[in-house]
Amino acid sequence: MEKVVQLIRCPRCGKSTVWQNNPDRPFCSEKCREVDLGRWANEDYSIPGPEVQPEEDNPEF
Repeated sequence: MEKVVQLIRCPRCGKSTVWQNNPDRPFCSEKCREVDLGRWANEDYSIPGPEVQPEEDNPEF
């Protein structure tokens, strides 16, 4: 029986990579995975929604 290899495109660079046994999936490499994480950390990506202002009397902010 033949194994089916599932190819995906890296969401960062677009390079084709395999899904199976890929520790960096959905990315093609550790570098692409870390660059994406850094973009989230720098707030280059965001999820749209209303801006929330912290309350003056709320000690959690």
